[in-house]
Amino acid sequence: MTTAKRFPASLPQGAGGATAKRQVLMPQRHLREAAADAARLVQPQGQGLDSASVRQRMVARLRAEGLNEERVLEALAQVPRHEFVDSALAAQAYEDTALPIGHGQTISKPSVVAHMIGLLFKGRSAVAQGHLGRVLEIGTGCGYQAAVLALLARSVVSVERVQGLHERARANLGRVRLPVVPKLIWADGRLGAHGPFDSIVAAAGGEDLPPAWLQQLAPGGRLVAPMSKGSGQVLVVVDHVVERGVSQWLRTEHEAVLFVPLKSGVL
Repeated sequence: MTTAKRFPASLPQGAGGATAKRQVLMPQRHLREAAADAARLVQPQGQGLDSASVRQRMVARLRAEGLNEERVLEALAQVPRHEFVDSALAAQAYEDTALPIGHGQTISKPSVVAHMIGLLFKGRSAVAQGHLGRVLEIGTGCGYQAAVLALLARSVVSVERVQGLHERARANLGRVRLPVVPKLIWADGRLGAHGPFDSIVAAAGGEDLPPAWLQQLAPGGRLVAPMSKGSGQVLVVVDHVVERGVSQWLRTEHEAVLFVPLKSGVL
């Protein structure tokens, strides 16, 4: 992690630096690779996909890999990931791999979901409240991450630009019992939604962070999103800090990542 910087500020060009040497976080892998994983992996034996034991084994693997935000891991253990993928791929739902969900997109790896939500929990507001507060998710996809967020937040608003995915997420979430029902919006994610939000997380990255996201981030809130840097992307965290009545947006850079491009408009 680099030293905090005042935001807005342009990211330095070039892909060098310590972050370039880390393993790239790849939640949105090429569909060919995702399909290859689906063909290679085998169905869990001895337990049905509805069994809590299957999800607990997934969580145990993630914990062994160093993911240690227990509140997030507990949420992952409760959400039936197989309900968010095609039935033909359900047997691979609890492996730490991305899987195709249609429209040229994939469901993010559980480790990626856990890592990004774990970063949200380190924001000032989340630390003070003990939960993520009011959350904005950019890029609903199949709805899986929205379901996890619903177990950790006071409310969840999720925006998706692809109508087919928006409708699929609505159907998927309708099959899962959650304490908070995510509000799904079919719209341009760059515009955000009706803020303010205590936590904002994005599943797509562009050359900049849309001004609407920063404007909708509440004081004490935290934003986690990929952002272009040189020829690649890095994971960026922005904290909205108020000192002596003056707002500052402090940015830190984390590991190299690979997400789908952030685009305007709707499909």
